[in-house]
Amino acid sequence: MTGVDNIPIATLQTSKIHCKKFLKALVMEQNLSFDQLPKAVTMLTKEVSELKSLLLAKKAQTEPKQTETWFDLNDLVKYDPEKRTKPTWYSKISRNEVPYYKRGKKVYFLKSEIDEWLKTGKRKTNTEIEQEAQEFLSNKKKGLHYGK
Repeated sequence: MTGVDNIPIATLQTSKIHCKKFLKALVMEQNLSFDQLPKAVTMLTKEVSELKSLLLAKKAQTEPKQTETWFDLNDLVKYDPEKRTKPTWYSKISRNEVPYYKRGKKVYFLKSEIDEWLKTGKRKTNTEIEQEAQEFLSNKKKGLHYGK
């Protein structure tokens, strides 16, 4: 089970116990008066924030990194939005048009690289083309020197 920010409940409970002990020790050790409690609570809140950030950092370090997704040719044919056939893919491979890896006779593809490759075929919208033309013309005018 997890609690705040997916930190395990046991860890949160342990932290809560430590905070209570810390506050009790602080009050006992410091002989705090009622007027000094707000300052002590502020200090405790900062300590808890630091503990939380340390726990989150430790959690981030211990989480396994996501591994890349590999496709073989059959997976790629299924994944391809255009549903190109195997012979089409073999043709693209032979012309080095698509990123691939080869082990023996088998070819493999990284999903992330295929996604990037698919994005390279993006066509610009009319608005994007007009914007680029305006930028080009405005830069061109700035670069022209009139007169002598």
